Amino acid sequence: MRTSRILVVLGIAVLLIAGLMSYLADPDPDGLEAATTRGCEVVQNEGEDVIAGDCPAAVAEDHAFATSPLADYSVGDRDGSTGIAGVVGALMTLAVAIGMFRLLARRRRAPTRDPAPEEGGP
Repeated sequence: MRTSRILVVLGIAVLLIAGLMSYLADPDPDGLEAATTRGCEVVQNEGEDVIAGDCPAAVAEDHAFATSPLADYSVGDRDGSTGIAGVVGALMTLAVAIGMFRLLARRRRAPTRDPAPEEGGP
């Protein structure tokens, strides 16, 4: 089997897995979050749930990408878009990987400048 055919088959498999298997994933997979909320209380403050108590999660803040389009395994915070987020994430990862491989391949192909050995010495 040719390399290009293998890559196409693998690409289709990745997209199917990212698009279909994402719906089977645990909706609350973060074990670290569960560990940091031990000892916390959830209280209502102006209609919002607020974490209070003596635990690391009480002082935690959202990260810089919390409002990004693919945050929380969804597209634009829409329910049921997990598969689309998986496919978009797989395509973005593939694009970055191809760019890095091409950059490295171009760098490797660049001629090296070795000085020619001089004939006859001093």
